[in-house]
Amino acid sequence: MAGLIRAVGDFDLAEESVQDAFVAALEHWPRAGVPPNPGAWIATTARRKAIDRLRRAKNLERKADALAQLSATDSDDSAGGTHMAAGYAIEDDRLRLIFTCCHPALALDAQVALTLRMLGGLRTPEIARAFLLPEATLAQRLVRAKKKIRDAGIPYVVPPSEQLPERLDAVLHVVYLIFNEGYSATSGATIVRRELASEAIRLARVLVLLMPDEAEALGLLALLLLQDSRRDARQSASGELVLLADQDRSRWDAARIAEGLATLDRAAHLGAPGRYQLQAAIAAVHAEADAADATDWARIVLLYDRLMAVAGSPVVALNRAVAVSMASGPAQALAIVDGLATSGDLDGYYLLHSTRGELLRRLGRRAEAADEYGTAAALASNAAERQFLELRRAQLMD
Repeated sequence: MAGLIRAVGDFDLAEESVQDAFVAALEHWPRAGVPPNPGAWIATTARRKAIDRLRRAKNLERKADALAQLSATDSDDSAGGTHMAAGYAIEDDRLRLIFTCCHPALALDAQVALTLRMLGGLRTPEIARAFLLPEATLAQRLVRAKKKIRDAGIPYVVPPSEQLPERLDAVLHVVYLIFNEGYSATSGATIVRRELASEAIRLARVLVLLMPDEAEALGLLALLLLQDSRRDARQSASGELVLLADQDRSRWDAARIAEGLATLDRAAHLGAPGRYQLQAAIAAVHAEADAADATDWARIVLLYDRLMAVAGSPVVALNRAVAVSMASGPAQALAIVDGLATSGDLDGYYLLHSTRGELLRRLGRRAEAADEYGTAAALASNAAERQFLELRRAQLMD
């Protein structure tokens, strides 16, 4: 996808051509067998499909340069040219596409949403969930962003080092949201999408290499490593969701934790902490606790207070309320959650209702808690999360 966008300067043409290539694979591979290098086969076929589309286009003159470039790089090797198999070139194109999408000429939300759609492996419904937006609204933003890149001729390049900071917020947010979808999948039977979580960590490492003195790049990498350390303990062998307090901490990845803590320490020496360093610090408190009941919840509340001051949002406020419930009791936390519910900022967000349900359960208000868990289950789109919420509701109704 990234290689085609570089060649043709058109997101839609590249996406359609890659889709054509996958259709061709579904038709060809069952008869001829899977080629030795499937990725290269797809890349070569997508390039040829783009040539076919350009030749059929009415505005051929406008796309003549792209057609010439694609034709020049075409190969007669049906298994794919070796030039497309080089991992370095593919990664270079991917990095360039990140910075193309995160151009300051686009609104920040549009930068992030477009990069997630084209590069992050996320579908429109998943991105809409990340932004707490209706799917149709998010889809319109994507269309406008792609059109602006094409019409404004935004270059497909990694900017010089002095221009990197102005794009850093968007790029870090993209990687963060890719990881979030990998850590807590919007849909499906499993909580974790390992390929997305791993790709986000890889991209975070690339950004640290590119900008080694950017504290927030280090903070993000630390956060992802610490969160990812828990992946194997978050779901049982039979598929049930396992809450943090109930996880077998011996299954947490000690090497991930050690690297995350060391990376956070590097970030702390570079300046005042931002949103990712503070979130990593919260994750570090959990990672350093030998057991759930040894967690320093008072410190976590203080860190959330700092996070609210730096990058407050309704979701951060909800997470802070959970920490308050553990440090000071459910009644104090319920007042915070009720305020969030009244504001309407988290309408349709299932975690608002599941959190409220848990607080009500701890306060002995079982019927109200059951109603909240039922609402949360109806809003949840991940099968494992929905099953967990429905079970909680059933237990409260017994």
